[in-house]
Amino acid sequence: MDQQPATRVVPADDLALLVTRIFAAAGCDDDEAKRIGTYLVRANLAGHDSHGVVRVPRYTQVLKLGQVRANQSLTIVSETSNQALADGNFGFGQTIAPLAVDLGIAKARASGIAVIGLRNAGHIGRIGDWAERAAEAGLISIHFVNVFNGELVAPFGGVDRRFSTNPFCIGIPMAEGPPLILDFATSVVAEGKVLVASNGGKPIPDDALITPDGQFSSDPAVLYGPLEGTYERNPAAGPGALRAFGGHKGSGLAFMCEVLAGCLTGGGTSGPAEKGPGRRIANGMLSIYLAPAGFDAAHFAATVLDYVEYVKSSRPALPGGEILVPGEPEERTRAARLANGIPLQLRTWEAIVATAHELGLNDVVL
Repeated sequence: MDQQPATRVVPADDLALLVTRIFAAAGCDDDEAKRIGTYLVRANLAGHDSHGVVRVPRYTQVLKLGQVRANQSLTIVSETSNQALADGNFGFGQTIAPLAVDLGIAKARASGIAVIGLRNAGHIGRIGDWAERAAEAGLISIHFVNVFNGELVAPFGGVDRRFSTNPFCIGIPMAEGPPLILDFATSVVAEGKVLVASNGGKPIPDDALITPDGQFSSDPAVLYGPLEGTYERNPAAGPGALRAFGGHKGSGLAFMCEVLAGCLTGGGTSGPAEKGPGRRIANGMLSIYLAPAGFDAAHFAATVLDYVEYVKSSRPALPGGEILVPGEPEERTRAARLANGIPLQLRTWEAIVATAHELGLNDVVL
């Protein structure tokens, strides 16, 4: 029987406090450091470890290199009553993204609909967080995301990197209970899941990566290059690429994310990527916000609830199986991890502790 990778289980509040301390020591103000800690841990709580605290060493490294900036805000490039283009000034996504979402919420509440383009933001993390933020305000939201200078994914039929992992997300507020949240990368797996696998976590599917000669692979070294002897994972260093999910369908959706979040916002597309240590990577996002009150809000609220129950009533394909709707797995994982703590691969925990020590937080121990 295969031995399970060793893990360290950390209570969510303790983990968020540690990450907050790390980013305060790295030069973020107290509020920003807390936001980074909160949102990275929220990703782990939702079961999206790929967008959680595994990214702490990388975030501190790009801050040190000047590729992301601490303590930034939005600059409004252009604006009307129901749309805006905002520049994130390469600030941390955990600061920039909620500001952009709140701008969309305010405009949609006033006009019934809003479209917000965001460019030049640091990594904005789990997009489901921003759909949840809009849903808490009673709004439907749709998000297209790309990564400037972030070539990772081969298009359908190719082996060379052309897209990033380009998430797509929809959030639907519910009259009862948590919102419906559809949130996925347009690659077979997000890059962060390869990162987790490289640290001894859950393996990625056998066909998640493609080598330069067209062979499918699950070896993280295809994306990062040699792994031994370092905690650093540079996704630009490997010879191969991630694959788009769903063949031509996922590839087509990834392409449109580049056009809408990269070309339309003016932030730029995934490539051709710059090379070298000064390479800067940034997120773009085009978000649409809809107020149900502008439609048949009462009918919408009732029929969504009815339809959820109808879909869940389908007979499961396997004995003991269950039909889940978008957002439900995250809610269950969140409840379990709040109660029992967040499991981290030992390599991930060691890398976080090493990062803390580099910043003078020597009281943090393995």
